[in-house]
Amino acid sequence: MKILRVRMKEKGVRWEPVPKEYEQLGGRALIAKLLLSEIPPACDALGPHNKLVFTPGLLGGAIVPTAGRLSVGAKSPLTGGVKEANAGGTAGDTLGKWGIKAIVVEEQPAAGDFSILVVDGDSAELVPAADVRNIGTYATADRLQERYGEDATVISIGQAGEYLMSGAGIAATGERDQRSNHAARGGLGAVMGSKGLKAVVIKKALGRAVRMHDDKLFRTACKEFAQALITSPKLGVKGSQHLYGTASIVGAVNEMGALPTRNFSSGRFEGAAELRGEKLREIILAREGKVGTRCMPGCVIACRNLFTDRTGKPVVGTVQYETIGLVGSNLGLDTLDDVATLNYMCNDFGLDTIETGAALGVAVEAGLAKFGDIDSLVGLLRQVGEGTVLGRMIGCGCVTTGRILGVRRVPAAVGQAMPAYDPRALKGNGVTYATSPQGADHTAGNAFGARLEVNPLGAEGQKELSLKLQIIAAMLDSTGLCLFARPPIISKPQLMIDMINGIYGWGWTLEDYDRSNREVLRTELEFNRRAGLTRNDYRIPEFMREEPLPPHDTVFDVPDSDLDSVFDTL
Repeated sequence: MKILRVRMKEKGVRWEPVPKEYEQLGGRALIAKLLLSEIPPACDALGPHNKLVFTPGLLGGAIVPTAGRLSVGAKSPLTGGVKEANAGGTAGDTLGKWGIKAIVVEEQPAAGDFSILVVDGDSAELVPAADVRNIGTYATADRLQERYGEDATVISIGQAGEYLMSGAGIAATGERDQRSNHAARGGLGAVMGSKGLKAVVIKKALGRAVRMHDDKLFRTACKEFAQALITSPKLGVKGSQHLYGTASIVGAVNEMGALPTRNFSSGRFEGAAELRGEKLREIILAREGKVGTRCMPGCVIACRNLFTDRTGKPVVGTVQYETIGLVGSNLGLDTLDDVATLNYMCNDFGLDTIETGAALGVAVEAGLAKFGDIDSLVGLLRQVGEGTVLGRMIGCGCVTTGRILGVRRVPAAVGQAMPAYDPRALKGNGVTYATSPQGADHTAGNAFGARLEVNPLGAEGQKELSLKLQIIAAMLDSTGLCLFARPPIISKPQLMIDMINGIYGWGWTLEDYDRSNREVLRTELEFNRRAGLTRNDYRIPEFMREEPLPPHDTVFDVPDSDLDSVFDTL
């Protein structure tokens, strides 16, 4: 395998062999190690010393179901610490097939000088981006696929990334008509914009395959893993994830009183029935949209959808739970058409729907729009694409919006907006939000699936649960697996070890596997420590400790001593 170094100031590219210290790392693990080794942790996240990394997981390019996710990482302009975000699409699979361990983007050009990186196997070049400047991610993908081929992968930023808004994400195309897979969290789109990189185009790896060390070992484990997913009551073709997508949990989260409502002022939304996964499926099928499609080659879960308007015209793919929670109930919107409208705008501008939904909620509380009024919300969001002062405020996320507008109730931890689970009603998630080196991120260790194991309303047992979940999340993010594929691996970790050993021949044991997963978190925590983050940064906002959340009227009461000791046994 090889690493592609891209020097944006010099407009040069260089291939190099993978350093020994990076050989057994992929995805999130590689990002953490590379950032700690190669950049000053206290550097300006939008300055020349930060680096932007694109990397597949350890299983990328192989035929493992759901293992084609692309990890993107850098120092975050939101959290001030390490950040990895991952996306579906074809990028992770294609990089793996080309044998590219990582693309590392370094330095900065002159302000306003944007380029496109084009990668075709062993060749790569930077070309001018003049014809895709100041346009959204959809038009960017269309133009570049017209130029380089419909089967080329396009990774791009929209206007938010070009304007260096810290709520900006990175879009990646997928199979056929997919143009909106997003590595959305942490402001990585702003980092990409700061590098003067509008897009990365990766040509399809025709006829390429990952070379196996032990094909039989790999295929036996891979087949068992795939079969476990296919026959799963939840993940198989008759399961809720396939039928309704991630929106399948809207009703359950609302019932448990954790659904963000009107800027996190309640955990139950009266209009939730109109936002449920069942309603989403009903509308999509009635309008001849698509449900049960996949976001990555070879995925057997297929939880994606394509939402259409009343005339059957595609609006956005895909409408997911987090977006429903943050730009739906959190803004008092109770129709999926309104959610899809804001979802499309965020995708096109290149914005994280979680960060942007939270910022809009704060802005509404300050009186700039009205809860439930789609026209006023569209008017606010449109200003992001126009680059107005107000738009730049919203585009920089909920913490910036709260500071400028003087709003105390800002739902964020470690500088990043909270996902669609209020931590006062799902306290395990609160521990993860407050302690994860990734900031408030549901994919860093989501306790929703363990709500029957540990009482979500109680403080007891939450720190132990969060640590366990954070270790699992680090493993998934480092191998390129989707979070939904974790059940077979958790119940039989030998499957993961056999797939890795089958590809690479490392001779990993269960102990090696566990050590590598824990080391990801250790490395990230060390980076954040050197970047200047302290215990006081790893906290839940004060208003959530004092303001009871209806309907259970609970506050976040996990002691600071528990938050400070989460990683004591790491």
